[in-house]
This record gives sequence, structure tokens and C-alpha cells, in this order.
Amino acid sequence: MTTTNIHQHPLESLLRTEYLPHIWCPGCGAGVVLGTLLRSLVKSGLDLKKTVFISGIGCTGRAAGYVKLDSFHVTHGRALPFATGMKLSNPELKVVVFSGDGDLAAIGGNHFIHAARRNVDMTVVCVNNFTYGMTGGQFGPTTPEKARSSTSAKGMMEKPFNIPYLAAASGAVYIARWTAAHVPQMEKAFGEAITKRGFSIVEVISPCPTYYGRLNSQATAVDMMRYYRKNSTVENGADVSKVDIELNGKIIIGKFVDIERHFIPDTAREK
Repeated sequence: MTTTNIHQHPLESLLRTEYLPHIWCPGCGAGVVLGTLLRSLVKSGLDLKKTVFISGIGCTGRAAGYVKLDSFHVTHGRALPFATGMKLSNPELKVVVFSGDGDLAAIGGNHFIHAARRNVDMTVVCVNNFTYGMTGGQFGPTTPEKARSSTSAKGMMEKPFNIPYLAAASGAVYIARWTAAHVPQMEKAFGEAITKRGFSIVEVISPCPTYYGRLNSQATAVDMMRYYRKNSTVENGADVSKVDIELNGKIIIGKFVDIERHFIPDTAREK
């Protein structure tokens, strides 16, 4: 009769369990997204000894410290140039970037558009919770218009970035969006993005009940997950210029772009 250690984490081979429990707030979606990504990596068949995991600054940034791969927690907004350098220095590596909307689309925004323009061979996971959760709930580049935050008490006045549209306009070859409530679909998208050659990105709309939710009539993670389920509509191949996210509005999800382009480093072309 075999016995099973009931205290063993199912992803223990890829997690530094000595650093658990994690620091994320109750109801945060970062753990759901990270766990789904790690399962996708296991199923991908990639050589995990040649897989590097890079995160920036923000709530998602701590993920690099929990992952039992060659992992790097880099400076604010610089995850993508760091990842680019890593890929160029060793083209055999599979480079995965795990970061938030603030890190990727605000201080890292210029790096984002140029990494996509160059079609650098990497996979980016953007955990989008519409706020700066680590520093007090300020509005960010993806905060929906009219949404309240600690720095927009009367409602956000600026038009937010549409991440899939920005990625497509810049040249990304694979673009998908799901929510933290769509785990099987998210896992499939991660698998496709990881095995895609070129710049691939999966945006995941993720709950932040601590800051964004409680200020916008979604006081708990359950409220936010129910909202994602009720208001999300799958539209594979949707026109990315029309997948903006409005406050309490419909969320268009699915796989939007899957094309081929020369990528950097394109070793076949170099030969």
C-alpha cells in the first residue's frame, strides 16, 4: 500500500515551497494565474532547465521568488529588455515574462511596444488588475474610465490602454485574453503562447478586491469572479481595436491573433 504526503503541493517540483505561504492578499488572482502558467509549462514538453522566468516590480513581481526555475526579479518596467538580452545571449532559452499591467504598460510601455515590434521570441503574461496594488491602489494605464481608485476618487478621467490592440499594432504574433475565472481556457492559451515562435502575450484580467474591487462595487473576490463569468464573452479572432474594457461593462475574451513573422533571434535566417 502506497501512502501520499497530503502536505505536498501538486506543483512542488516547480515551486520554492520554503517561501510559502505567499504574500498576496486574500482573493488576489496572481496565484491562480501563476499556478495555471506552471501547469502549462509542465505539459509543454519544454526543457525546463533551459526555461527562464522573469518578473518585474509590483504584486506579480514576487512570483519569480516562488518559482523553482532560473528566475529573475528585475527593476521596475525593465522585465522586457532584460528578457530580450537573455534571449539574445542564449537563443536556446525559452523566456517567460510574468508581470502586471503597471509594470508592462506604464514605466515599461516603451519596452513593450519595441519588444513586440522586433518580435523577440518570448512569452509575456500580463496580469491585469487595473490598479497599482502594491503601492496603494493608484490608477494605472489600464484602469477603466470612471473607475475609482485611491488617486481617482471621483472616477478615472483618462482613456486606458487596450493591451491586445497595443500588442497587435506593435507586431505581436500571438495575442489572447482570458480572466482568472477561465482557468482551462487560460491554460490552453499559455500552452499555445509558450510554443509560439516570436512575441506572444496572454493578458489575464485578475481580481484585486483589496483596492480595485472594494472601490468599484465588487467588494470580494467572489463578487469579481462572478462578474467575470457573467460579463465575459468569447470572441475568438475579434477585432482588437474593439475589445476595450469599460467599467462594469462586457469583457471580450478569447484568442485574437495567431500569425507568423520573422522573430529575433531567427537562427534559421542567420544561417
